[in-house]
Amino acid sequence: MSYDITLYRIETKEKEEKSKDENFFENEKNLIAFTAQQFQELKERLLQYDYELSNEDNFGLHFRHQDEDFGTALLTKEALYFTASFNGNSIFEVGMTASEFTDTGEYAKYNSQNGDWEI
Repeated sequence: MSYDITLYRIETKEKEEKSKDENFFENEKNLIAFTAQQFQELKERLLQYDYELSNEDNFGLHFRHQDEDFGTALLTKEALYFTASFNGNSIFEVGMTASEFTDTGEYAKYNSQNGDWEI
């Protein structure tokens, strides 16, 4: 089992909050894409947090961390997906890392387990 936390552009958050679609995140058209600069900055920030690029494919850039508590990350055109192991330490570390990425005001953190946002 895993615990998933996602980082979206703040505009995606605003759009989701206005939407009545319970499957909002399933439709890629609902997600506002990162700018090229935002994508690059998120990639660089993951590297600064000691995530290592492990694979690039049609989905996006896959990252792993030597410390398993930091889980894995997938950077796509529209979102940054963090996946933690289902244990307290990993959930805490991944949650804190995702929260720190919201510090610029450009992004919002979505916890799909709770169905709530954090900015």
